[in-house]
Amino acid sequence: MDIDKKVSARSSNAAASARAGAASPIEFRLDPGSGVPVYLQLVQQVEHALRLGYLAPGDQLPKVRDVVATLAINPNTVLKAYRELEIKGLAAGRPGQGTFVQATLSQVALPELTALRRSLSGWLTAADGAGLDEDGIVALFTSALRDFYERHSGSRASGGAVSGKTEGVA
Repeated sequence: MDIDKKVSARSSNAAASARAGAASPIEFRLDPGSGVPVYLQLVQQVEHALRLGYLAPGDQLPKVRDVVATLAINPNTVLKAYRELEIKGLAAGRPGQGTFVQATLSQVALPELTALRRSLSGWLTAADGAGLDEDGIVALFTSALRDFYERHSGSRASGGAVSGKTEGVA
């Protein structure tokens, strides 16, 4: 799921202009082949932007009419996504002004995220060089992520002992 950020680095001026009603720092993209409902794609993209620090409390989400014009979707779909974000406590609508971020999901500072992204980009280059296509990369990453969390939760339950299971590819 892609999230396009309009600003590559947050400055106090960029954040202030976003809060003052300027364009939102993100643009939505849809993946019609994903099988995920459109409103959930919008919710997930906002959540991802919050986790990655592209959005912060006070930032304005794209206006409903702008999303409708850009993506050619029903306004009720955008409203449903924004309502879901409100229910989760992540956003709040202000009548006549728009929808604004209320909370963040970011747990890691931007410098660490930048270093992790650089490292991941190197891994993706190596995977591409090894001949994996996008689906193969997703499958390998998903499998490794699942194995990581299974080992991580297993090591806590067994007092730090590593499981004797062999790693598999999904």
